Amino acid sequence: MAASLALVPLYVAAIGAVGVPYFRKVCGYDKATAWYAAMPGGLVEMVQFGSEAGANIRSLSLIHATRVTIFITVAPAILLWAFGASLNNPPGPPAVDIPIIQLALMAFAALAGWKLASIVGMFGATILGPMIIAALLSLTGFIHNRPPAEAIIFAQFFLGTGVGAGYVALSFRELRKDVLAGMGFVVIIATLAVAFAQLVARTTNTDAMAGFLAFAPAGQAEMTMLAIAIGADLGFVITHHLLRMIFVVVGAPVTARLSGIKAKHDSTQ
Repeated sequence: MAASLALVPLYVAAIGAVGVPYFRKVCGYDKATAWYAAMPGGLVEMVQFGSEAGANIRSLSLIHATRVTIFITVAPAILLWAFGASLNNPPGPPAVDIPIIQLALMAFAALAGWKLASIVGMFGATILGPMIIAALLSLTGFIHNRPPAEAIIFAQFFLGTGVGAGYVALSFRELRKDVLAGMGFVVIIATLAVAFAQLVARTTNTDAMAGFLAFAPAGQAEMTMLAIAIGADLGFVITHHLLRMIFVVVGAPVTARLSGIKAKHDSTQ
C-alpha cells in the first residue's frame, strides 16, 4: 500500500487547494468557514475546529452533511457504471451461523474498544476503538468471522439516520446557499477521487474500485459499509481513510494558523 498511501497527503492538499477558493470566491464564505468546509475530515472534528476559529457552525454542519449524504448516494452508481462493480454481495452470514463465542468477542471488541478510546481521548472513538481491538483479536486468531449480517444492516440504518438528521429545521436560505455549495463541492472532490483512483490503479497493482473507495472523501464508516457490500479490500480502504483523517485532523488546524486563521481566544488575531 505504500505507493498509494503516499498519495493521500497530496490528495488532501489538492482538495484544499481547490476547495478553499471555491468556498471563498465562488460561494462567498468567510475565510475560516471556507477553510474548514474544504477540509475532507470528519464532520464533528471540522465543526469543532471551525467553532474555535470563529467559522459559521451551521453552514459547516450542512456542507459536510451534504458532502457525506450526496457521496454515499452517488458512490454506488459510480461504482456500478464506472467500475462495473456488483452491489449484491451479501453483507455477512446470519448471526445464527456464527459461533456464540465469536459474537461475544465481537461485542467485547465493540464495547471495550469504544470505552478505552474514549478514555484516552481518541478522535472517532466509537469507530476507531472497536476497530483496533477487533483487529488485534483478528490478528491473534481469536476472531475469524465477519460480523453478522444483522449487525451490518443495523449499522447502515443508524448511520443513514444520523446523517439525515443533520438537516433538521433547514431553512430555504440555508438550502439555497449551504446545501448547494456542498453539492458543488461534491462534484469537485468526486472528480479528484476518480482521478486519484485511476492514478493508483495505473501505477500500482491496486484494483481501481478499491482505489476509488479508498480516496472517496466521505465518512470512513459509510465507505467501509460500501466496501463490504461490493467485496472490496477492507484493509486497503480503511487504512487510506485512517491516514486521511489523521492527516486532516492533525494538519488542518496547524495549516489554518499558518494561513492566518486563528482561534477566537487568540489575542494576536
